[in-house]
Amino acid sequence: METNTVSIIGKKRAGSIVESTARVIFLATAVVAIVAVLSITVYMILKGTPALASVGVTDILFGTVWEPTATEPHFGILYIILTSIVGTALAILIGVPVSILTAVFLAEVAPKKLAAIVQPAVELLAAIPSVIYGLLGLMILTPWMYGLEKKIFAGSQTHQFTGGANLISAVIVLAIMILPTVINISVSSIKAVPQQMKSASLALGATKIQTIFGVVLPAAKSGIMTAIVLGIGRALGEAMAISLVSGSAVNIPLPFNSVRFLTTAIVSDMSYSQGTHRQVLFTIGLVLFVFIMVINLILTRLIKKGEQEV
Repeated sequence: METNTVSIIGKKRAGSIVESTARVIFLATAVVAIVAVLSITVYMILKGTPALASVGVTDILFGTVWEPTATEPHFGILYIILTSIVGTALAILIGVPVSILTAVFLAEVAPKKLAAIVQPAVELLAAIPSVIYGLLGLMILTPWMYGLEKKIFAGSQTHQFTGGANLISAVIVLAIMILPTVINISVSSIKAVPQQMKSASLALGATKIQTIFGVVLPAAKSGIMTAIVLGIGRALGEAMAISLVSGSAVNIPLPFNSVRFLTTAIVSDMSYSQGTHRQVLFTIGLVLFVFIMVINLILTRLIKKGEQEV
């Protein structure tokens, strides 16, 4: 009896030590994550604000002329900001519906054998390096876009031909690149919806499609919104692929104009920049960082609001 009692006490003490160690490890990892975010925030603020003071907030954020190496340099990034906003928004408008419908097909409609083939293929898309998407866009998409551009603007004396590297090409490549991220997370969210909810809807006389759009998708809304947030983050943060198909010229973001995104502005100029030019590039990074943080905060609030309503 005494031996059993000692054994139980020993196991409790061992379990207590394991739990305490686990708490310390979890706390340490949480602290590291928080410190990393704070460090990045502080660093971007310290590096990004000097140019705002030396050049001027209005001249940088609302200027339309980008000539950093001219005799009288100009550092206006308004068109670059608008390009990132318009390009990302269009990519999301194209990519998200396609992703959600594909996720619904894989999780609820497709035969198991077909889903077993398509699902790994979609997951494989996420593993392809972004530069490969850019190369495919450069070799396949831009020649087609150039042909379309020549037909539309035939005889034009004012249009500056882009060779197919324009806003539309960039948007299409971005939309394709966010597909695997949104699809994979959405599939997991849809599959996590309890079977009882689907059965109850069907028992009340709803069709399978009505159940999917009236019960399953609303129940999986939180996970789908998370997928959209990650998709927006990838679209905003992409540089290499976009630099190959956007033309990398600072223009107003019209469909057949060569354009420059916030990320491509940093990538294309950082290697030779110096002085104020380099400081402005860090300011562009700060603007991009603020964009991503604001979008994450807004969508997080929407997710929480949706969960409370449910």
